[in-house]
Amino acid sequence: MGDPQTLLEAVRYFSDLNVATREFAMVRWPDGVTCPQCGSKEKHSYITTRRIYMCKSCRKQFSPKAGTIFEDSPLGMDKWMVAVWVLTNTKNGTSSHELGRSLGVTQKTAWFMLQRIRHAMTTGTFEKMSGEVEADETFIGQKARNMHKHVRAKKITGTGGKDKAMVVGLLERGGHVRATVVQSRKKKDLHRLVKENVNPGAELFTDALKSYEGLDGDYVHQFVDHAVKYAEGKVHTNGLDNFWSTLKRTIYGTYISVTPFHLFRYLDEQAFPFNHRKERDSDRFRRVLASCGGRRLSYRKLTGKLQTV
Repeated sequence: MGDPQTLLEAVRYFSDLNVATREFAMVRWPDGVTCPQCGSKEKHSYITTRRIYMCKSCRKQFSPKAGTIFEDSPLGMDKWMVAVWVLTNTKNGTSSHELGRSLGVTQKTAWFMLQRIRHAMTTGTFEKMSGEVEADETFIGQKARNMHKHVRAKKITGTGGKDKAMVVGLLERGGHVRATVVQSRKKKDLHRLVKENVNPGAELFTDALKSYEGLDGDYVHQFVDHAVKYAEGKVHTNGLDNFWSTLKRTIYGTYISVTPFHLFRYLDEQAFPFNHRKERDSDRFRRVLASCGGRRLSYRKLTGKLQTV
């Protein structure tokens, strides 16, 4: 694959549709083209006029897009590659209006593209955190002071985060962050989340929320009361506070508003560059491309109109 290092270089390099299609195929199949129909790795013929392959085993034709987030998209890989680069390497996100203007597509199309790319950024792992781990929660939602009076009266029915989406984050210091939308921050829910993601014996740092009490048996649990101070030596949640700051700046500043139904995708979008912050832009770009396979996302499923069993 070519090695563009900046957005300008990426735009120039992938402006050729043939180059963009070929490069994606190389990233998707680093060990050789594999037929998504029969799994054959025999030499396949390439139809250059249509940019598709012909499998010599099952005689089926297939595109490099087949079985990926790009499947059934009428847009060429020249536009897709630039969109992936932009979202992967933009710290504060990219709005669908801005991407649509840049690529010459509608806002609705750009929104669908961005949601597909966020789907590829999902990093599901069963590996638990260890060492020093921070746990904290935050609320995502509209600010009451920014609402019109009648809207505020309708949507704000309580104090604090009652009418907002709740997110819990876990940060392994020097490592990765995980953020999850939760329905409540009751003790049973937070304890389950911590135990599912953190190895016993790890040092756990939280705030003074009562729901974290009782974790001392499995972890070296220490907390700081934010009503008194924000840090006491290494006992703090400043790492997660920094992550929340970037997340909220992206949601409120770039996206303006995010529905709770789609919030988990925006968490994945922010967690991805944080977890790979030491990599170059081109490396993060390749990592997302390599994750596109097996993650087809239809519009009906994305919008909740397709019920999955």
